[in-house]
Amino acid sequence: MNSETTFLSCDWGTSAFRLRLVEREGLKILAEESSKQGNAATAERWRQAGQPPEQRAAFYQTVIQEHLAKLEATVKTSLAGLPVVVSGMASSTIGMVELPYKPLPFAADGADLEVKKFEPTPDFDHETLLISGVKSEDDVMRGEEVQLVGCGFENTAEEQLFLHPGTHAKHVQVIGGQAVALKTYMTGELFGLLSNKSILAASVEEGGRLDGGANRHWFEEGVQASRRENLLHNAFLVRTNDLFGRATKAENYFYLSGLLIGSELQELLLRLPARIVLAGEPVLLAHYEAALRGLGISDKCPVETKTAEEVTLNGQLAVLRRPAPTAVAPTAAP
Repeated sequence: MNSETTFLSCDWGTSAFRLRLVEREGLKILAEESSKQGNAATAERWRQAGQPPEQRAAFYQTVIQEHLAKLEATVKTSLAGLPVVVSGMASSTIGMVELPYKPLPFAADGADLEVKKFEPTPDFDHETLLISGVKSEDDVMRGEEVQLVGCGFENTAEEQLFLHPGTHAKHVQVIGGQAVALKTYMTGELFGLLSNKSILAASVEEGGRLDGGANRHWFEEGVQASRRENLLHNAFLVRTNDLFGRATKAENYFYLSGLLIGSELQELLLRLPARIVLAGEPVLLAHYEAALRGLGISDKCPVETKTAEEVTLNGQLAVLRRPAPTAVAPTAAP
């Protein structure tokens, strides 16, 4: 494989690992390997190995190498020498190296993100770029900054919004080619807690699609309810919907989703941006698109949707193409 035409994309989260072989032109994925070997599991493996701190980066590279071997078996050729771009939680306290957060603002084209470069070694024959996260005075993100770069925001004086749904949804304001403000919403995590650990767990049932049966109707009911009442009251209606036979448990699942997503998006009604770029996993994109329509937001400002895969690869390639930082060589693992 040619390092001028292909690269290795590593999206390394807390609980999941994904490695892709990617063509630079058109960002075509040639092969992919994924596992549950996220940073949390890798950090535990490293602690159990009892290795000194200076060997940590090399230990994490052995995990990448395990997945690389599987990629090579898939494509039936050597991938030696291809650069690896790593984003996500790998630059955190549980990652291969803890890098400092880049303070806001940062350039929306990724020109000034915090990046650490590791030189190839005899044990890991790949230049490695590790991308750090971003912080405001009271908020942080790791991984989403690369996805924001991959959105290709215009350099305009108008306020644009990067909206990334997920466990911890991110809203980032972009003005004049700079990401200037950041807010995290614990929408996905709260949904998981309420639907699995609270009294509401007995009143909801996961399954089905947004467009299945009356699910969309109940999702939209939840979105509209988020405009009328406080979330702490609205959440209890999930239980009474079930007790009084108003909705099935599956429909209630979508009602609760609509309540929480609608509550997250309320602030946009007070201050609409000129444009929203919604980037994430396809299932969540459908929910957020429906909520933005239900609240009338998408009628007042354009909403562009992009997949998490697309913006991650775009963002990583943008970082790969920028002038390289000074490289270091990780201490080899014994």
